[in-house]
Amino acid sequence: MNEAAVGVIRKTFEAYEPGSSSNVSFVNAHEEHLLVTFYVHKISQLCGHFRFPEEVEATATSYLKRFYLKNTVMDWHPKSVMLTALFLATKTTNNPISLDVYASHIPNTVASDVLDLEFLVAQSLAFEFAVWHTHRALWGIWLDIQNLPDSLPDISKTQGSIYESALIHVRAARLTDAEFMYTPSQIALACISLTAPDLAKKWLESKENIPLPENRTDIPPRPSATTLFASIEAIKSIITNAGKVPDVEAVREVDRRLRTCKNPEKVVGTKAYLARKAEAEKKAEEKKNKKAEIQKASGAADTDPFGDPLSEPVKPGLVDYDDDDDDD
Repeated sequence: MNEAAVGVIRKTFEAYEPGSSSNVSFVNAHEEHLLVTFYVHKISQLCGHFRFPEEVEATATSYLKRFYLKNTVMDWHPKSVMLTALFLATKTTNNPISLDVYASHIPNTVASDVLDLEFLVAQSLAFEFAVWHTHRALWGIWLDIQNLPDSLPDISKTQGSIYESALIHVRAARLTDAEFMYTPSQIALACISLTAPDLAKKWLESKENIPLPENRTDIPPRPSATTLFASIEAIKSIITNAGKVPDVEAVREVDRRLRTCKNPEKVVGTKAYLARKAEAEKKAEEKKNKKAEIQKASGAADTDPFGDPLSEPVKPGLVDYDDDDDDD
């Protein structure tokens, strides 16, 4: 995707200023990923400021990462997309906030900055707003662990730090691409394994012995604990190696270069931007005129936009409104 974006933007530079692309240092895929990861971390900071619940933070994080599976930072800067993704997440998780209040608490931001990209973000998500989160799977596994036959009766009190530590790993996992490759329950179990590997192994082995319903032929064979632990180990490696906030100086360097290689069609005031805007206005005008011609040709222009008048009922209604029940 990065290579395709660079090719398109290079052609745009050349179309309006031949030879100009030779002096542009485009960001590569790794640098794009670095910038997006940094703004995933910024979502966490903003959620802390607004005191949004865990559900909002996890959803906004997923939205931002999914957006850049189909788009490039050279078209849409992660800072702008982050603000829109977070605001959209407050609505889809039923934790709404006033747009004016939201924008007023973020420096140099107005309501239009948030709303202008909302449809684009929703479209990039294919309007799939529901997300199954790892922190919910973690809570379910933790409750299940407390019901293991040989668990201590007060494990939730004496070993509560296990859950809290695992939750920290879950939050670190949001900085990685783990959610695109593994299920929430697998990631949750890996986070428990990072904190208490013996406990995670015991829980997984307890599930291995549960028999499958005999009358359910549609359920695939359950993988062995050994097979699952191979995936768990891979997830643990991802979280340990990639679940870190990028270096700020490295991000600043990428951001500085991004200013020079940004798609000129997205930069207000450039020749490419004005040409693209004029072309869009021309197409809109042509579409409007074409629609008007079709309406005129069909005679629809003189008809009532609300349809034909309703005809009188053939049969009288059940209620006779002329009868005032006056027996005098």
